[in-house]
Amino acid sequence: MTSPLAPATLDGKVALVTGSSRGIGADTVRYLAAAGAAVVVNYRSKAPRADKVVAEITEAGGRAIAVGADLTDAASVTAMFERTVAELGRVDLLVLNASGGMESGMGEDYAMRLNRDAQLNVVEQALPFLADGARIVFVTSHQAHFIRTTPTMPEYEPVALSKRAGEDALRAKLPEFDAAGIEFVVVSGDMIEGTITATLLERANPGAIAARREDAGRLYNVSEFAAEVAQAAVDPIPAEHTRLVGDVSGFAPEA
Repeated sequence: MTSPLAPATLDGKVALVTGSSRGIGADTVRYLAAAGAAVVVNYRSKAPRADKVVAEITEAGGRAIAVGADLTDAASVTAMFERTVAELGRVDLLVLNASGGMESGMGEDYAMRLNRDAQLNVVEQALPFLADGARIVFVTSHQAHFIRTTPTMPEYEPVALSKRAGEDALRAKLPEFDAAGIEFVVVSGDMIEGTITATLLERANPGAIAARREDAGRLYNVSEFAAEVAQAAVDPIPAEHTRLVGDVSGFAPEA
């Protein structure tokens, strides 16, 4: 797996990626670590999976720790940052990758609690620990980013609405970020081949991913999209604080 970032690009930096024991988050921490960052592999409940990612990184000569936290639990988030700072000193890069809302048995309000409330809480708790010039990257989907103007499949709508609510809540903090010298960028991608969301959507709506692939021309896979997230950690902040990955011709921009 070739990193999109040159070696040593992030030497001396500390990166925390939420939901990084698998999928896009795991590939993102691998890329950041390969570029020299000390990384925090955050997970909710699957410690062995996170430990495996940490082992891969450390065996390759990188520095990584696994820190469990339920992002919907404020005390758990506090403990995550306290341990990160105790072991690594500070946070230079916070990648808000964890999301959900299609899981069963989590309660009707789970999507909003995780994709809006928890994202806001994570950022607010991170602020005291962020280094000068730190950057926050919020990972979302086109289906969520454009939900106000472009309908999505019904099975995904609760997730899309809650993720857009989370994005809006963080954008409302831009004046606060600017005052504190913190950079902020949203990375929005189409449906990603091989993610748990794509799997759940396909189960609920067979043929949905193939239809989207046909409309878009192609869909990114996990490692390709993770490379874009990692690149967003170092590239200049784009217009509107938004990095759009892949085709957006089927989505209507807001007026």
